[in-house]
Amino acid sequence: MATATQWLSASRPRTLPAAIAPVLVGSGAGFAVGHLIWWKALLALVVSLALQVGVNFANDYSDGIRGTDEVRVGPMRLVGSGAAAPGQVKLAAFACFGLAGLAGLALAAVTTWWLLPFGVAAVAAAWFYTGGPKPYGYAGFGEIFVFVFFGLLAVLGTMYVNSGRITATSVAAAIGIGLLACALLMINNLRDVATDTVSGKRTLAVLLGDRLARSVLVLTIAGAYLAVVVIGIRHPWCLLGLLSAPLAVVPIRQVLGGDKGPTLIRALGAIGRLEFVYAVLITIGLALGR
Repeated sequence: MATATQWLSASRPRTLPAAIAPVLVGSGAGFAVGHLIWWKALLALVVSLALQVGVNFANDYSDGIRGTDEVRVGPMRLVGSGAAAPGQVKLAAFACFGLAGLAGLALAAVTTWWLLPFGVAAVAAAWFYTGGPKPYGYAGFGEIFVFVFFGLLAVLGTMYVNSGRITATSVAAAIGIGLLACALLMINNLRDVATDTVSGKRTLAVLLGDRLARSVLVLTIAGAYLAVVVIGIRHPWCLLGLLSAPLAVVPIRQVLGGDKGPTLIRALGAIGRLEFVYAVLITIGLALGR
């Protein structure tokens, strides 16, 4: 029987900023055009957090039953370590997806039913990342998933349910958030590249190779700051987002310095904090520039 602490660890708290950040920015973009409905923003946050925790449990289950977690570098996994039965972890994943679905259904009911296909796609993408007969996360497409669903869709969806519109500013902000979400996944996969190679898990880091993957990771972070500059052309207060740049120094130094395996766990947490602070500062900038 897994302990509460083990369940919490398996939910991967370090990844939660990737779920909070886009809702913050999307809400800020809505406020900037005069439309922010707090309970809609809260429902959007429930959707995002539930999907993030759900995909973490789904990965725990799917990787565990495939045996790819037998040699684990990162935080413990419930199934791979034998701490919990696979069925329990699968149930936890689908409970999270169910919660996300209920919150999303409520948003669709008060906004537009056209949101439903996007919600279904998000849940399907969360499950088939490592689940199903041909998981796309094993073929190097994981970063595309997080860019689309924890960048574009999360930011623009949050803005749309609040304001009924999407602006060029929100698109640029969504790209920035999506790139940092990619960096978060890339550092996770870079940490596991040795064991993933042995187990046949072809993440983007494995396909690119160690050296190129490190360069791409740094470029995604740089791209996020280019997005801030673009936003700042019309919303100068959003240049506050550049103040988060010092938080990128340590993880970039670790990546370019060749750190591997468990030593990159620190960088994973650092990029999570970077994304959160980046989102808070841009949200403040959008609010001040209204």
